[in-house]
Amino acid sequence: MFVADKSNGHLIEVLDTNDLFDPHVNSVKGSLHYGEEAQDPESFPKTELVFPSGEPLPVCWTDPDYRRKR
Repeated sequence: MFVADKSNGHLIEVLDTNDLFDPHVNSVKGSLHYGEEAQDPESFPKTELVFPSGEPLPVCWTDPDYRRKR
């Protein structure tokens, strides 16, 4: 699954989508897709990620207490 870096829009291929969906995990491993080839995997904080369209990630993926804040 691809997400984008909020600051520059560069695409990041998430290597483990379970970490992306888990609100208790604060960062995900991914490969930056910028330039000719995918880069080596590194950790990206979820707070800096958005969908490629620019839409933010769902709160249920980033906040373990999202149900209590209604």
